[in-house]
Amino acid sequence: LSQHFSPRYLAIKLLEKDQETERLLNENKNFKSWIALRDEESKRIEKVLKEDPSSAIASAKYGFISGALHETMEGASKIKEKATEIIDAFVTNKLFGFPIFIFLMWLMFWATFSLGSYPMEWIEMGVAYLADAVSTYMPDGSLKDLVVDGVIGGVGGVIVFLPNILILYLFISFMEDSGYMARVAFIMDKLMHKIGLHGKSFIPLVMGFGCNVPAIMSSRIIESKSSRIITILITPFMSCSAKLPIYGFFTSVFFPNSAALVMIGLYFGGIAVGILTELIFKNTLFKGEPVPFVMELPNYRMPGLKNVVQLLWEKSRDFLQKAFTVILLATVAIWFLQTFDYHLGIVTDTRYSILAVVAGFIAPIFSPLGFGDWRISSALISGFIAKENVVGTLAVCYGISNFIDTEELALMEGAGAEVGAVMAITKVSALAYLMFNLFTPPCFAAMGAMNSEMKSAKWFWSGIGLQLGTGFTVG
Repeated sequence: LSQHFSPRYLAIKLLEKDQETERLLNENKNFKSWIALRDEESKRIEKVLKEDPSSAIASAKYGFISGALHETMEGASKIKEKATEIIDAFVTNKLFGFPIFIFLMWLMFWATFSLGSYPMEWIEMGVAYLADAVSTYMPDGSLKDLVVDGVIGGVGGVIVFLPNILILYLFISFMEDSGYMARVAFIMDKLMHKIGLHGKSFIPLVMGFGCNVPAIMSSRIIESKSSRIITILITPFMSCSAKLPIYGFFTSVFFPNSAALVMIGLYFGGIAVGILTELIFKNTLFKGEPVPFVMELPNYRMPGLKNVVQLLWEKSRDFLQKAFTVILLATVAIWFLQTFDYHLGIVTDTRYSILAVVAGFIAPIFSPLGFGDWRISSALISGFIAKENVVGTLAVCYGISNFIDTEELALMEGAGAEVGAVMAITKVSALAYLMFNLFTPPCFAAMGAMNSEMKSAKWFWSGIGLQLGTGFTVG
């Protein structure tokens, strides 16, 4: 073997517990004695250096690289390196790192819900104006009901949340492209280790606030299988942007005076339950220490305007495509099922519609949660296709697409109370509904990503069961 590999290289890789090197040396008669020596020396290194061999070797490599760069770099590169060191002195500092991160998270959510409310109201006004125009000029009949209640009411109730989603993605994109997200993973590593996760697990969890699908797929960067599985299981507890329409609708109707507080509570509630779930797994199914965290921190850079604009355009396009395909079809289907009975006759009372009969079978399951009405239960079913469907379905089922005060560009307290009365649920039931949607499985696309990354039917179905059970129990 020494004709092809340096013995020193093989010794280092054994200390790093490299599986490929162990496989390569496994056939050698001295393999067991080498492994025994490796384990003995690993304990000595940890005792002397107070860190595991993998981290010690990585530190030595980066130390050599850093020294070589300092001897050779000149001009702009050196200035950029110095600027990165100055910023890192604050953002990765034990004292300042966490407060800076918490402030940026607060700023992201504040901008998403406060600044996003202005363009949101403009879109609401446009949707309401379109609905009024169609109602005025279109002759009465089923087609008019389909267009006003099904298409405009259902799709319009979802696209108003596009500004919030774009602001959220803007912040996440900026943190990723600037290099700050790598620092977040670094400062969170010690905390993540305390709850039994890898430092890299934090990256998928933060990405989960944008969309669970790429967040779950990004978990493949985690070397530890146990950390990867746990990360995938709790990522759906991070509120993705598709849940924003649900949060926005229910908080504006049932909690108009404390909407921001309820919103923040939902986001941090998901994080808290995710941590609690992980701690339970750590002390039961996945005992043992997570693998060490080694990650290169890139230099800071200003995100390119072209890249940011392209990202926002892609997210807008994807959202609108979903709104005018999946959500449109879902809302039209819900309208059809709510309008006709099994003999395809138009019903005068929606309680006798196809949708009422089908949803009536599952409605009793949700009675303990305070919302046993078949209409609100049917919205939960459509939410498994895409979470944005929930608001569209509710708008169609309850006929509440035009409760916005277009003149004042704000949700009137009276109108909100009126909507709450129409839905016939209390504030507590509304909060339970929000909690159920927060913790239950995400859309079918995210479920597909879970199945793909876990590569285990047992863990996939266990994850779905965990999320359904958590949503029902918390609700």
